[in-house]
Amino acid sequence: MNNQLLASTFLLTIFIGHYAHATAYSMPANKDDSVIIQYHDNVPLTRSEQDETLLDVARRFTLGQMEVVRLNQELDRWQIKKGTIVRLANKRILPDTPRDGVTLNISEYRMYYYPPAPKGQQASQVFSYAHGIGRQDWKTPLGKTKIAKKVKDPVWNPPESIRREHAANGDPLPAIVPPGPHNPLGAYALHLALPGEYRIHGTDIDKIFGIGMQITHGCVRMYPEDIEALYNSVKIGTPVYIVKQPIKVGWLDNVLYIEAHPDLEGEEMTQDQRYEMALGLITKANNQDLPEFDQKALNHALQKLDGDPTPIYERLPPMEELPNESAPTTTGKSGSPGGYYHGT
Repeated sequence: MNNQLLASTFLLTIFIGHYAHATAYSMPANKDDSVIIQYHDNVPLTRSEQDETLLDVARRFTLGQMEVVRLNQELDRWQIKKGTIVRLANKRILPDTPRDGVTLNISEYRMYYYPPAPKGQQASQVFSYAHGIGRQDWKTPLGKTKIAKKVKDPVWNPPESIRREHAANGDPLPAIVPPGPHNPLGAYALHLALPGEYRIHGTDIDKIFGIGMQITHGCVRMYPEDIEALYNSVKIGTPVYIVKQPIKVGWLDNVLYIEAHPDLEGEEMTQDQRYEMALGLITKANNQDLPEFDQKALNHALQKLDGDPTPIYERLPPMEELPNESAPTTTGKSGSPGGYYHGT
C-alpha cells in the first residue's frame, strides 16, 4: 500500500471518528439520481487502533455485520490486528421504491427513512440504518404496510412456537419478558400493520452483534441508538415498504452504478439469472435501451457481491449542462442525445 493511500487513510480515520454515528445522507441534487454518498473524499477506510474483530468495527460505525464482512472479504472477521486497514461503506443506491416513509431492503439488511418534506418537494435527506431480518424458517414478509403502533419499553410475550424452540435448545423462555437490557425487543418497538407480531425494534445487549444478519424470528432488529432515532421521527401511519432487491441500479451525475448483494439463506440465484436481472435493471434505468456498458466492471460486481456501487457506464450530460452550446452532440447506443460508452 503506497504512502499516499496510508496518509489518506489516517486523515479519514480522524474524520470518521468524529462522525461515526452519522447516518444522514443528502439526497442527490438531480431528483432522478439515486446514488447517495456519506464520505465525499471517497476513501472509506479506517485503521484498527487495537486487536479487534470486524464485528467491533461494524458496531463502531453502525454498519451491519454481513455488510462489513462483504466489504472485507480478504480479512478474517474474528481476527483484525492492530493497524489493519478496514474498508467501510460509502456510496449506496436507493432501493426502487417510493421515496416516502420507510423502505426495508432485506437483501442488503438496510433500511432507508425519508423524512416528510414540504408539500410538492422531495425530501432533502434520507437516513439509512443497518438491521437484522428473519432467518430462513421465519422469513420477514414482503409488501407495503405501515406503522400501526409505537411502544416504548415494550414487554415481550414470546409466542408458544418460539418458547418451544428455545426449550428444545435448552434455553427456556418465560411467558413474559419485562422491559430491560435483556429484553429482545430493546427499548423501542414499532408495530407493523401485518398479520402476526411483526415489529421494527431494538435489541438486547446479548444480541447486538446480530444486527445486519438473517437471524430474527421475522422482525426487524436495529441498533439501540438507531431505533431510538427512528422511533422519535416516524408517526403512526407512516408507510413501510419491505422489498427484496439483491441488485440495484442507479444514476449519479450521469454515471450509472450497479450494486449487487449475495442471496439470502435458503435462496440461490445462478450467475446467469443474476446477469439477466442486471441487464433488465440497466435497460430500465436507461429509458428501456441497453447501453454499451463496461462489461468487465459488471461481471466483477456480480461475482464479488460486496454491495459496493460500481460505475459501469457514463453518458454525456444534457445540452443545458454542457460548458458551451458549440459542443458536438452525439447519439450513442443508449438512444438518447449525448449517450456514449466510457469504460470505468
